[in-house]
Amino acid sequence: MTMMEAFRGLVTAFRTLTVLPVPGKDALRFSTALYWFPLVGLFLGALQAFCAYAAASTGWHELAGFAAVLAGVLLTRGLHADGLADLADGFWGGKDRQAVLRIMKDPNVGSFGALSLVLVFLLKWIAAVKLVDLHAYGAIASGVLLARWVQVLLASSMPYARSEGGTAQAFVAGAGRSHLVLTSLSSTALLLLLLQADLRLAGVALAAAVMSALATGLIARRKAGGVTGDVLGAVSELTETAVWIGCAIIGR
Repeated sequence: MTMMEAFRGLVTAFRTLTVLPVPGKDALRFSTALYWFPLVGLFLGALQAFCAYAAASTGWHELAGFAAVLAGVLLTRGLHADGLADLADGFWGGKDRQAVLRIMKDPNVGSFGALSLVLVFLLKWIAAVKLVDLHAYGAIASGVLLARWVQVLLASSMPYARSEGGTAQAFVAGAGRSHLVLTSLSSTALLLLLLQADLRLAGVALAAAVMSALATGLIARRKAGGVTGDVLGAVSELTETAVWIGCAIIGR
């Protein structure tokens, strides 16, 4: 992979995971962008943590927790939240694989999707408030970082579920062992940096991320036969929530 292709991968990663206008050309192979997902996650996490820190200066920690959550929605235009809603509607509303995939493709949000959004975002807010109380802004950023890493984990270890293709197929089709190994190493290094080499806290964060990814992946394989863009978006939201909760509990 040339330096130019690597840079294009970074451009594609930012355009895929954020709403920020990034100049440059997209990667020829979209899977190249997967190498940069942890870095983009670090960038997003740092911004969310900063928003929480700035809001906490008012002394209103509930507002600071909300700022962290809201920043994530605004920076991604709710991309992963949409995936979570579609996954909930499909997995709990579809009786077989075809029905699951059909429901997930429907842009309308059903009752299961709405409930999942309310419950997950409520949990995220509660955990974020606790992390602000603990001044654990690195943990806030860590959850966002690991949420993007697990997308690479599932994309590189599971098949794409839709035979007709879809928005995430170009990422999943080219994903492999090198993506998993390199992003795992970079994510671990960045995690230790964010948590100031606190091995106990880092271990909890990694365990929460892996368990979230494994649970989502196993259910996705059984229900849909693999991953889709919605599955990758949903695992990001679920992992971010799990990591924040884990860090909030262990940091007490």
